[in-house]
Amino acid sequence: MSHSTVPSTTYLQKLQAETARRIQTSKSVPSPFSGAPEKLASAVESQVEALVRDLNDVVHTLHADPEIAFAEHRSAAYLVELLGRYGIAAQLGVHGLDTAFRAEIGSDDGPVIAILSEYDALPDVGHGCGHNVIAATGVGAFLALANTLKKNPDAFSGRVILLGTPAEEGFSGKEVMARHGAFEGVDAAIMVHPYGYDLADQVWLGRRVLTVTFTGVAAHASAQPFMGRNALDAATLAYQAVGLLRQQLPPVDRVHAVISEGGTRPSIIPERAVLKLYARSKYADTLKDLSVRLDDIARGAALMTGTSVEIDWDEHAPSLPVRTNSALTGRWVAAQQHRGRQPLPLGVVSETIAASTDFGNVSHRIPGIHPLIKIAAPDVALHTREFAAAAATDAAESGALDGACGLALTALDFLCDAELRRSVAEEFAEQGGAVDVPHFFD
Repeated sequence: MSHSTVPSTTYLQKLQAETARRIQTSKSVPSPFSGAPEKLASAVESQVEALVRDLNDVVHTLHADPEIAFAEHRSAAYLVELLGRYGIAAQLGVHGLDTAFRAEIGSDDGPVIAILSEYDALPDVGHGCGHNVIAATGVGAFLALANTLKKNPDAFSGRVILLGTPAEEGFSGKEVMARHGAFEGVDAAIMVHPYGYDLADQVWLGRRVLTVTFTGVAAHASAQPFMGRNALDAATLAYQAVGLLRQQLPPVDRVHAVISEGGTRPSIIPERAVLKLYARSKYADTLKDLSVRLDDIARGAALMTGTSVEIDWDEHAPSLPVRTNSALTGRWVAAQQHRGRQPLPLGVVSETIAASTDFGNVSHRIPGIHPLIKIAAPDVALHTREFAAAAATDAAESGALDGACGLALTALDFLCDAELRRSVAEEFAEQGGAVDVPHFFD
């Protein structure tokens, strides 16, 4: 009897061995900026430490009650209620999303930095991406800064905004929020994601979603097949063309597809077929190039089969690749090293192990960082039940605490160090400055 072969783990084992060798020789470049005064940074860190019980509660409460994208009503309400216990009046249902929230501290006479929290889960798998940990890091960092400011109103000037950002998994909640003004007047945005390594930076691919609908002419497949135009043939040709295209794609481009509709009975020439695709690429411009190639494939398949075609891009907004700000990253690394972690620089972990995030859209509007923090073994992949289990362990609690410290101290550095802010802004301008994200693919 035939049976499915077991996928080989050889490639992953080789990557892990190569990563281990690179770790031995890798060093994060020390930050050239002084950041916040040491006494103030110590006070903020102490405030994070005082929140450990609340952060653990966030990790486990959200983990035990996972909610999928756009349906995170209990999670969002719980986080807003937690903020309220510390005297923070958060707004729930903001920036175009019922389950988004916003809270602010500080004054209008200085820089503005946003700290982001995610809390949506995956269908069936639950918190297989560890967003319960992300929620804890963002809320913990914000509360530590808020409590510091309560004790010392002159601790820092400027504003800190906490944004609860729903629907990252499979959608682009941050883009919806951005189009409803979430990042207007914000100078930088920061968040951290759990992972199997401590990484200062890692490749996050841009992603677009394409639905191609072929329409043909139904006919009796035996009596009069010549009177039909086969939509399934068009979808099959397009699917095979994508497979052939992969030979000419850059190494970190990705295209994956399914034929979600392909007819109803073998005796009827299918008059409708639907092909759904994800397209990903390392750079925004190469994602645009890939999009053009997929357009051509869809139109060519329709032409070859005599069918018509509808090409629908991005039912939900696309995600651009993350554009990391190295000046801000340096302060994250300094904070994590203070906590006893050693975040690895870009390139130590292979860029072929790459996913996508809607934070990329934020990072093309304003400077941002999206580092990763270790809560699992290196061979435990995101979006698995194994990673979901890791997101409720002692390591997840430690990751939430250290991540909250890292975000709080990075935000504090940004608010207190004018030279750091200048470098952040200059680097962002050199990377191309703000992008018109909604019209980038027009």
